[in-house]
Amino acid sequence: MMAAQIVPVLMYHHVRPGGGMIATTPEHFEDQLRWLARRGYAALTTAEFAQHLEHGGAPRRSVLITFDDGYLDNWVYAAPLLQRYGLRATVFVVTGWLGQGAVRPQLGEGKALPETPEHHDCERRVAQGQADEVALRWSEVQALRAQGVMEFHSHTHTHTRWDLQDGDKNGHMREELQQSRLCLAKELGETSAHFCWPQGYFDEDYVRIAQEEGYRYLYTTRAFGRNLPGADPLSIFRFAVRDTTGASLGRRIRVAANPVLAPVFNGWKRWKRANHYRG
Repeated sequence: MMAAQIVPVLMYHHVRPGGGMIATTPEHFEDQLRWLARRGYAALTTAEFAQHLEHGGAPRRSVLITFDDGYLDNWVYAAPLLQRYGLRATVFVVTGWLGQGAVRPQLGEGKALPETPEHHDCERRVAQGQADEVALRWSEVQALRAQGVMEFHSHTHTHTRWDLQDGDKNGHMREELQQSRLCLAKELGETSAHFCWPQGYFDEDYVRIAQEEGYRYLYTTRAFGRNLPGADPLSIFRFAVRDTTGASLGRRIRVAANPVLAPVFNGWKRWKRANHYRG
């Protein structure tokens, strides 16, 4: 089997009716998964992706599907659709948002489904101490792990941009990483070396602290780069998936994975962004 030179990493947040900010409708998400499945794409685990970065060898048609934050709609809508198409995803959870309680209904069970609010409403409810209304529960995380549909890694404990707050941002970030690791160890019995930056922010101090706390694979929100064998695992590129069709996502994946087109496209997008902000 031919090795993939580039593995695109897809970034999602929500799968919910009506779409919305950083959200994909269940209909579009299913169309995207259908496009991947019909063309024989492998949805890698983080272990397989790490192997690709270190040594290569991933299937020629490979992606890594990721979700940020750990919202309830990942359980209600995304997981059943992933299972339907035999694909897997990685979720970076904000551990301080996850609570206890019974699993809730999912798509396809024939039961009334829980409300899955749009992104700003989720943020508001979390700020008001109502995270259980919009975030996963540990029981749901454990069920998804047992099914092999999703795996779970750290996205800090509170999702706070400490660089925008008063005080010792580096000390707060270290505490976030430690608390998140303790929660994952307690609830899941293990932790990992994979971590995703909250709101995409990081600097040299944060990277150093993450390494000191045992993280080897750091996921960014930077879209215009290539995840090649031998690429820096401390700067993993991901692009946001829009509320669009499978064919549209497919075109973006093909460009991202093309060894000739990808560097040209990424360079043009970086130039365009830099000149836009300069203007």
